[in-house]
Amino acid sequence: MKAAEKETVEKKENGALELEKIYENRTMELENVKKTVGNDHDEPKINYRGWKAMPFIIGNETFEKLGAVGTLANLLIYLTSVFNMKNITAATIINIFNGTANFGTMIGAYLCDTYFGRYNTLGFATVASFLGLQAIQLTAAIPNLHPPNCAAESSTCKGPTAGQMAFLLSGFGLMIIGAGGVRPCNLAFGADQFNPNTESGKRGINSFFNWYFCTFTFAQMVSLTLIVYVQSNVSWAIGLAIPALLMLIACVVFFMGTKIYVRVPATGSPMTSVAQVLVVAVKKRQLKQPDQPLLSLFNYIPPGSINCKLRHTDQFRFLDKAAMLTPEDHINPDGSAANRWRLCSVQQVEEVKCVLRVIPTWFAAVIFHLMINQQHTYAVFQAQQSNRRLGNISFKIPAASYVVFMMLSMTIWIPIYDRIFVPFLRRLTGKEGGITLLQRMGIGIGISIITMLVSGVVEEHRRTTALTKPTVGFQPRRGAVSSMSGMFLIPQFALAGLADAFTSIGLVEFYYKQFPENMRSIGGSLFFCALAGSSYLSSLLITIVHQTTQGASTGNWLPEDLNKGRLDYYYYMIAGLEVLNLGYFLVYARWYEYKETGTGSATTIEFEANGEAKQSDKTLV
Repeated sequence: MKAAEKETVEKKENGALELEKIYENRTMELENVKKTVGNDHDEPKINYRGWKAMPFIIGNETFEKLGAVGTLANLLIYLTSVFNMKNITAATIINIFNGTANFGTMIGAYLCDTYFGRYNTLGFATVASFLGLQAIQLTAAIPNLHPPNCAAESSTCKGPTAGQMAFLLSGFGLMIIGAGGVRPCNLAFGADQFNPNTESGKRGINSFFNWYFCTFTFAQMVSLTLIVYVQSNVSWAIGLAIPALLMLIACVVFFMGTKIYVRVPATGSPMTSVAQVLVVAVKKRQLKQPDQPLLSLFNYIPPGSINCKLRHTDQFRFLDKAAMLTPEDHINPDGSAANRWRLCSVQQVEEVKCVLRVIPTWFAAVIFHLMINQQHTYAVFQAQQSNRRLGNISFKIPAASYVVFMMLSMTIWIPIYDRIFVPFLRRLTGKEGGITLLQRMGIGIGISIITMLVSGVVEEHRRTTALTKPTVGFQPRRGAVSSMSGMFLIPQFALAGLADAFTSIGLVEFYYKQFPENMRSIGGSLFFCALAGSSYLSSLLITIVHQTTQGASTGNWLPEDLNKGRLDYYYYMIAGLEVLNLGYFLVYARWYEYKETGTGSATTIEFEANGEAKQSDKTLV
């Protein structure tokens, strides 16, 4: 028996060696062909400037966000107080605007990756954003472009005319165009300035994502305090002129760095390759799955491709049929497929697998950002009906400025995480980022549950105080102002910022690293499409809850006067959705397989003694 077992093991080992030798010979032949053909395609050496380019890129982003957030942060109040809209109408318009602007990033990313490149797209989009902000500023500066002022004691106010709404919406439209180009490209363009093939470049990219969001939140803090204060207490015309001027500065700063930027050229439509794999896989669906995929699948990477070579994976194996060679398939002398709508390469198939693996995170991101949306909308209404005075002085914190506490917690946490926690966790776990990106996102989703529970408890306290104790004022067209201090709202905003620091930054970095290189702008747009989906879902939930609870025994949960509603119930409902989201995300994280690259060939594998291909080092979460 022992002799027979030994003979079996020797055969398996010989089979493994023979299989590995065949694979290596086949790979070397293809590499020689590519080298021969690719001699005429040598590219000049790229001069990566790294952090030297960051003052222009982060400076542009800072001023761009100062301008955009400086207008959008207080837009809810602007629509209700200057354009005389109801809370529900204004919140719906804001959610639809945010949703459209974020979904527009997919179109902007496609045009960027396919035709224009990131530099040209960013330049055009920044100018469009400036024009949009200028149009919105004119609605405040020119009396004929907004409705007449409404007296505080008036119960009915004249709304905007069709012409006034058209001019306002034209400003929104230009801002949507600008956001569609800036949002998906700015992060990817910044990361392009670092060499991804060196350790310093890789760490530079990791730090860039953290510090990018740190400066981004700083810009939001300035917008939510100084600019919002000017808008609320000095003049809407001046308060909206400041963001427009800052956006103009953003345009200037961006173009100042033109000579030192690394500009990754557009490589044609990456979606064509995705479509080819799906179409060919359907055409060849009747073929039997190969026992040895690496010997049966077509392996080719075009010269000059910016995409890294990917390992073959066992997930979505039905797509492997797109790379199966049949007698009808023909190969060109340079090793490429004669008809890419009949035969795709393993590399193409693996790139499509990368995209399919990432898509489920979009659904988790949509639900997660429901929590963020509430802090930007109904939490502001909470602040309006809370005591916003600081001590005994007459100064009131603008309601929209409470969101700054979310930004403040994010700004404080990011440097601590990047400089203290990441190095400590890196030594502990051996992982480049300290923990995996999915673990980072999961922590943020968990904190989002706590955030909504705290929001519900605080709102219940605010409402009870308003109904049982003397009030401290009256908010026009809303109701009595609770004597509860607005400072009670700080914990929910701080927790929301902490959750955002974990999940949002993790998502952006995840999309950048897990998408194929020629689809990184599209990957960046997926983050903003999640924001869009969340905005639309939030609007839908508000509408459903508003209509469903109007005739309920508990009364309307979301009336104009929050003291007569049950906003806390609405918050608890969001918390329940976040619990379900966390469960879904944990299941997904256990299934997910991180993108791994090979060296020297499109697929790097290990061989077990039985001669079967095996992928190693799978990260589960």
